[in-house]
Amino acid sequence: MNYYNEIKNELINNEIYKKAKDYSKNKSDLETYYNVGKLLYDAGKHYGKSVIKNYSYRLKQEVGKRYNERTLRRMRQFYELFKNKKWSAMPTELSWSHYSELLKLKDSNEINYYINLGINQNLPYRELGRRIKNKEYERLDDKTKLKIINDEKYKVQDFIKNPILIKNKYNKENISEKMLQQLILEDIPSFLKELGNGFCFIDNEYKIKLGDRYNYIDLLLYNIVYKCYVVIELKITELKKEYIGQVQAYMNYVDKKIKTNKETPTVGIIICKKNNTFVMEYVSNKNIFEREYLLI
Repeated sequence: MNYYNEIKNELINNEIYKKAKDYSKNKSDLETYYNVGKLLYDAGKHYGKSVIKNYSYRLKQEVGKRYNERTLRRMRQFYELFKNKKWSAMPTELSWSHYSELLKLKDSNEINYYINLGINQNLPYRELGRRIKNKEYERLDDKTKLKIINDEKYKVQDFIKNPILIKNKYNKENISEKMLQQLILEDIPSFLKELGNGFCFIDNEYKIKLGDRYNYIDLLLYNIVYKCYVVIELKITELKKEYIGQVQAYMNYVDKKIKTNKETPTVGIIICKKNNTFVMEYVSNKNIFEREYLLI
């Protein structure tokens, strides 16, 4: 079998197809690069590792400069990623640019996470690349990762990252809770993405009355996927036991005064400077979660 001619014909036919057709171009790209990847994989078993370098040199001259060594290696990786699956099972909602970002990763579970993220949230490839760069998958809890692998049912807290990344324009050594809140409010979409799917902003400094005193919830959110309110308390110190009691009181208020019977119990999140697992042993409410924040 002449692997080089087969590869050349696949690429040329795809180039012709893209010029003649205005639809299904993406599917044609993916199918072509998958087939080329298979040919490169098989050719490598016969002719060794140098085959990509040799084929790239000829293809750049005869087909186009874009078919350099790195691109051909990506095509072979692409085939290796899906070779144990049927072609029909490959997600074609993502473009080759998306897969080029994904193929930089080595963990197949991590790749599958970002494939689903890209499809479910309809992310442009640059946004997907940004989420990968921010190590979103790595910042998930190990239990959540196991749920993803086993395709189990998720809870509202599962996709809250740890640490939560917050863009900072202030001196990192001199920041107050008000300043931290302001940083979040200035880029609320990014903050909501750090928490996961379905979070919506309701208000900051949300006023409530406990007994004869007024209190203020730092951030009040709602999750439309899990149909629950989310109370967020911001702290610039390590987690303390009294913070848990404070958030618990706010959650009780929301459950009694705001939540309807059709909604699930309120969730509380304490965003603090540093984890303190000893204090977390005192948490009796399974709906309270602490997360560390990281200023970037």
